[in-house]
Amino acid sequence: MSDPTLPLIVEPDLLELHLNQDNLLILDLCKESSYQSAHIPGAIYLDYGQIVLNRKPVFGLLPDASSFCQLLASLGITPDTHVVAYDDEGGGKAARLLYTLETIGHPHYSLLNGGLHAWSNEGHALESEQIKPVAAEYPDRPFTQAIADQHYIESQLNSGQLALLDARSVDEYRGVKRFAEKGGHIPGAVNMEWTLAMDQSRNLRLLPASELRKMLEGLGITPEHEVIVYCHSHHRSAHTYIMLKSLGYPNIKGYPGSWSEWGNLPNTPVEV
Repeated sequence: MSDPTLPLIVEPDLLELHLNQDNLLILDLCKESSYQSAHIPGAIYLDYGQIVLNRKPVFGLLPDASSFCQLLASLGITPDTHVVAYDDEGGGKAARLLYTLETIGHPHYSLLNGGLHAWSNEGHALESEQIKPVAAEYPDRPFTQAIADQHYIESQLNSGQLALLDARSVDEYRGVKRFAEKGGHIPGAVNMEWTLAMDQSRNLRLLPASELRKMLEGLGITPEHEVIVYCHSHHRSAHTYIMLKSLGYPNIKGYPGSWSEWGNLPNTPVEV
């Protein structure tokens, strides 16, 4: 239940009107050099590496829950803070942060539509001053929501209730490009590369909802299903998760670790 004045997908014009709003915190997940050069006024830098855990060859796992809550506190976030996240790559890193907030039940967050591209290309103010966060308190919370793991997916593969959405490239999906021991995709998964949801002519914003729904329904991804999204490390597919959430899909889960886990396990089933 986010602040009604700031929807899940927030436009730059609307965010600019709320830059000085109490309980609002903007997080920049661009490269650090980019942040130092120019960022949204008041934005605090967050290194993407702080919100994921890598155990080679598996990437993109959830971090330790207690450590994540401590990170939020160090950034000045409380359970009542409305977090707005953005990056300069179309929203993947920012969306992964928001997905992780979802897993601990943090209800107040938004993705800046188009991220830094939309903000800067459309003439909104930028600054280079380094913003030092003021620490707050955030209670420890476990990761309990919106998570699918390998065992859960395998147990549901033949249920008829599951829709698997692979956000990787077509070549990865088909096994032509392989970044794990095995190539291919989870049986029954359909492919929608994450960038297909972006409007390249509108500064990497999400496409209009009607177009996205048509694309998804054409793939058999409908709100009646439980939809599990994955990519190689649940970076690209985190963007897909937030896109589905913005469309009102009621039952979505992300797969941390994604293909970097599934494709490196010896007994997981694979289709090519």
